[in-house]
Amino acid sequence: METGLNELKELFGLKDRDLRTYSPLTLAYIGDGVYELVIRTILVKKGNCPVNQLHKKASSLVKAGAQSRMMEVLEPVLTEEELAVYKRGRNAHSPTMAKHATMADYRRATGFEALMGYLYLKEDYSRIVELVRKGIPEENL
Repeated sequence: METGLNELKELFGLKDRDLRTYSPLTLAYIGDGVYELVIRTILVKKGNCPVNQLHKKASSLVKAGAQSRMMEVLEPVLTEEELAVYKRGRNAHSPTMAKHATMADYRRATGFEALMGYLYLKEDYSRIVELVRKGIPEENL
């Protein structure tokens, strides 16, 4: 993945920016896609199965409630820097809300996605994988 991001930077003339200047909702926007891709990759690599089964499983893991539960497990193991990013995302005022989530779950999920986006743009892919691994019990994958 690292080579791919470097290729994107080169091909499109993208500059590295201070990650602290990104809004938490911008970090959550990219973090949502990053987390979804990690989950889809794990599920597909576990074995070929019907797409509707993949979708149901992925949806159960990426919904706000599931991300909120992950944060209950992950919050104690976050670094100060990661915790600050998570809190910025959690406390951001989004103009929308998930249809099937409580406001508290939605806020924690937004914080989680902001953290995923931050780590991705920081190119700390191993930390993304480590946190996902700690946050999701094996039997849920």
